[in-house]
Amino acid sequence: MRSRYSAYVLKLAAYLLATWHPDTRPATIEFENEKWLGLEVKKHVHESDNRATVEFVARYKIGGRAHRLHEISQFVFEDGQWFYLDGKFPA
Repeated sequence: MRSRYSAYVLKLAAYLLATWHPDTRPATIEFENEKWLGLEVKKHVHESDNRATVEFVARYKIGGRAHRLHEISQFVFEDGQWFYLDGKFPA
């Protein structure tokens, strides 16, 4: 999770796509003029040898307005690598 957050900060689309599971990976990633302000990992659950969830809050600004991204992400371990599968936004 932290490496993917860092990739968003640095706008490393290739890394984000490489760590995104092929079943849910978008064709491209578009960045806005966001400025990332911080990441808080709230919870990490290792569900099995090949599945994990990470709950996090990432803060950023776009055009001077502050935003929060609160997500519960699912990761799968395949071929020796962890991949981001998908995420849900808690209510």
